[in-house]
This record gives sequence, C-alpha cells and structure tokens, in this order.
Amino acid sequence: MSTRSDSVAERATALGEAAGQALRRPHNWVQLAKFCTVGATGYVVNLGVFTLLVHKGGVHYLLAAVCSFLVAVTNNYLWNRLWTFRHERGHIAYQGLRFLLVSMVALGANLLFLAGLVSLGLPKVPAQAIAIALVTPWNFVANKLWSFRRRALQ
Repeated sequence: MSTRSDSVAERATALGEAAGQALRRPHNWVQLAKFCTVGATGYVVNLGVFTLLVHKGGVHYLLAAVCSFLVAVTNNYLWNRLWTFRHERGHIAYQGLRFLLVSMVALGANLLFLAGLVSLGLPKVPAQAIAIALVTPWNFVANKLWSFRRRALQ
C-alpha cells in the first residue's frame, strides 16, 4: 500500500526529471532570453509610469504600482504572445485570461514586497525595482507552463 508521502515523492521526482529535461533543451533557453528581454521592456515601462505617477502626479505609491502594472502587463502580454511564445499561441482570450491571472498573483506579491521594502525605509522607486525583480521567476515559470501552453481544447 502506497502512502501519501510516497505519492508526493514520486511527483517531486517526476517534476525534477521534467525540469532537468527542459534545461537541456536550447529552445527553452532562447525562450527565457526572449522572456527576459520582454520583461526588461516591461520593467522600464513599469518603473517609468510608476515614477511619473509618484513623483509628478502625487499618486500614492501602492495605487501607482497597480496603474504601472496595468500598463506594463499589457506591453508584456502583447510582446510575449507575438514574439516569445509565438509558436505556442492559443486562443487570444483564453491565453490573455491565463496571463492576467498569473500577472495578478505577481501583482499581489509585488505589492507585498513593495510595501515591506518601503516600510523598511527604502525609497519607493528602488523598492519597486526590487519588488518587480523578485516576482520575475514566478512570471516566467507560470506563463511558460500555463498561460502560453497550448491546450487541446483550443
């Protein structure tokens, strides 16, 4: 009789093997480089909009983070769909919804990191820069494995 811990261990082993296979495929490294390039443009867009809203517009930094996120996530979705994951494109609405859900989780984490860093005394713009960087790994993995993964039903 197998136990729950055996099942978890088997899944962890299978996941580790799949990750190892994925790391040996050059295509995945090219996709990661493209994703990071798109992310860099989104990073600049996010920080630019955030800085303008906070320093020129007098907007509260957490609201500014949400607004700058909306602009950057639109930029990132379009470029990732058209360039990074162009061969994995599925239905635009389904992929867009999945991308938005992944991004909303990232936004929640970003806001927590941002608020925590600001409460520790970091200036708002550098804190936002760090918060964005901290959520980037989640964005790539979740978007690669879920948002831009082709589904048989599409």
